[in-house]
Amino acid sequence: MELKRVVVTGLGAITPLGNDVPTTWEAALAGKSGAGPITHFDASKFKTQFACEVKGFNGQEHIDRKKLRQLDLYAQYALVAARQAVADSGLEEDPNLDRNRVGVIVAAGIGGLHTFEEEAGYYAIHEEAGPKYNPFFIPKMIADIASGHVSMEYGYHGPNYGVVSACASSNNAIIDAFNYIRLGKADVFVTGGAEAAIYPAGVGGFNSMHALSTRNDSPETASRPFSKSRDGFVMGEGSAILILEELEHAKARGAKIYAEVVGGGMSADAYHLTATHPEGLGAILSMKMALEDAGMKPEDIDYINVHGTSTPVGDVSEIKAIVNLFGESAYKLNISSTKSMTGHLLGATGALEALFSIKAVENDIVPPTINHEEGDDDEEIDYNLNFTFNKAQKRTVRAALSNAFGFGGHNATVIVKKYEE
Repeated sequence: MELKRVVVTGLGAITPLGNDVPTTWEAALAGKSGAGPITHFDASKFKTQFACEVKGFNGQEHIDRKKLRQLDLYAQYALVAARQAVADSGLEEDPNLDRNRVGVIVAAGIGGLHTFEEEAGYYAIHEEAGPKYNPFFIPKMIADIASGHVSMEYGYHGPNYGVVSACASSNNAIIDAFNYIRLGKADVFVTGGAEAAIYPAGVGGFNSMHALSTRNDSPETASRPFSKSRDGFVMGEGSAILILEELEHAKARGAKIYAEVVGGGMSADAYHLTATHPEGLGAILSMKMALEDAGMKPEDIDYINVHGTSTPVGDVSEIKAIVNLFGESAYKLNISSTKSMTGHLLGATGALEALFSIKAVENDIVPPTINHEEGDDDEEIDYNLNFTFNKAQKRTVRAALSNAFGFGGHNATVIVKKYEE
């Protein structure tokens, strides 16, 4: 069976750097940090009092009041980003669009955490009166519901579900959509991820694990991947949505093509509840499988958007994996962690970083890893590699690889390249 080619024809984003793709991309190229004091709740008693929040987003400006009552913030982000992506793709302008062959897969690592907190708190206050929950509690909270709302928005009847694999979730969603299309099961997919977990349970839970940076005196510099002084990740939130489309379908309607999706790899560390394998064995396998799936060799990749969370163990293991698999080719790559600017969007992070990889391929420029200071070097990290520190770098980007790893040992890798006839 000949596999069909899959291209990217639309992009949408609500992120800590901006509430659309152009603003987000320009901020990333400029090396701007999206971090600042937490505003979603009073974090004054928490070890970590800052995050990379979405700014200036008001659901009432985008969604009617009746529908808004049904949507947790994470689903609001997803729906608005999906609208951007669908509009960008021009799908709705196609009078011949077969909605039975358009699917939706929108991932979340946690889902409606704010809704869960609100309902649990309400019950604690009113426990003596007996249980009384909002009828929208469950459908607002569950991690698949963003996907459902997007499909209902447009009447897309193809495969529809959410993916949950912690911080690998939206890479898994993209890979699933990619496979459906190239196997001929669908023509188009709306796919990506969304997350909004910057609330007491999210921050407090990660604080209890010592996973978050506590650099409260300098939030903008707290996410510093590959620097010796890194002390944990910075939470982010938002959504990134891609339109994946079968090539001939896209060409027939004259769609703009950003890039081609050519490979996906998935693996498990099978090692630890939260820590990556110290030698990056799962990461090696995931990247290797993606390269094999794409029919590519390590030297064919020009840019890796690394998972790079700014944690002491994770950064080292990922770099070991890259050097192990890529060998001498590793030293010709550009590597960057855009989490240094956006923070870690958990279940949405893979989709946002895939979006950055697509834009790098489209524009031949690599966004930076910010916040690295002279002398802040870790003896376990090979600084002969090009980490694209502090400033975007222009170069030909024929193909880009994007990694996403999650608690539970989940690894997922996506490869995109320049579209050629």
